Amino acid sequence: MIFNGVAGLVAGACSMAVGEFVSVHSQYYIEKAQMKKECSIENMGVKELDAEKEKLPNSWYGASVDSALSFSVGAWVPLIGSIFVKDYAVWVGLIIAVVSFALLMFGGLGFFLGKRPPIVKLLMGIWMAIGVTYGLIKLVGFAGF
Repeated sequence: MIFNGVAGLVAGACSMAVGEFVSVHSQYYIEKAQMKKECSIENMGVKELDAEKEKLPNSWYGASVDSALSFSVGAWVPLIGSIFVKDYAVWVGLIIAVVSFALLMFGGLGFFLGKRPPIVKLLMGIWMAIGVTYGLIKLVGFAGF
């Protein structure tokens, strides 16, 4: 179980990083094309254009690394709880409790810093995702895969 959790952590962190990289890289090219278009219209000088290019997002660091690190930290929360508990029913309850607590803490911090949507909606969404994931795992186990 722990091996699968660590594998999921690595796969999820890589997936988040690649997704952010592609998103920011696309944004970079869109903004660069817009800049060239505006430059030709406004007859902007080379120095001004270079200064504007400095402001463009960089897809190699920033959002990609932040996403991978955030996912990794979040994924360790249930893994740490699962290391110490061997009874399955207690383990499931502990994971739900630990994840809910961490979500309330991180969600509360995000709400405080960024004025995000109410934490209760976020918590309900996560519980729904946990339920769907648990149901699929049970279904696959029941089918004998």
